[in-house]
Amino acid sequence: MQTLAAVKEYDARVDANKCVVIHVAERGVFRVRHCKNGSIVLKLLELGKGKPARIPTKPGNAKAGAVSARTLQGMDKAIRNLRAGKRSKPADLKKYAQFAK
Repeated sequence: MQTLAAVKEYDARVDANKCVVIHVAERGVFRVRHCKNGSIVLKLLELGKGKPARIPTKPGNAKAGAVSARTLQGMDKAIRNLRAGKRSKPADLKKYAQFAK
């Protein structure tokens, strides 16, 4: 494995949720490898180079980061209702305009 010069080095702990915090990471998508010796290797991924999100074809077939089949069914139902004219009255957001300033 190629050794690179360290720009920053610090100690980190795995918390109760099995998470490690990376301080001041300029980019946020990494490939993570857990090695048998207990080390964790992070490899920076270029945008668009990771695995694409998979959309399941049937319930219970979801992968991490994918939209579930049940959610897709709900979205389809909402669009059918919208096209059929089944919708609520428009929301009046004028009373919240003061918070947008």
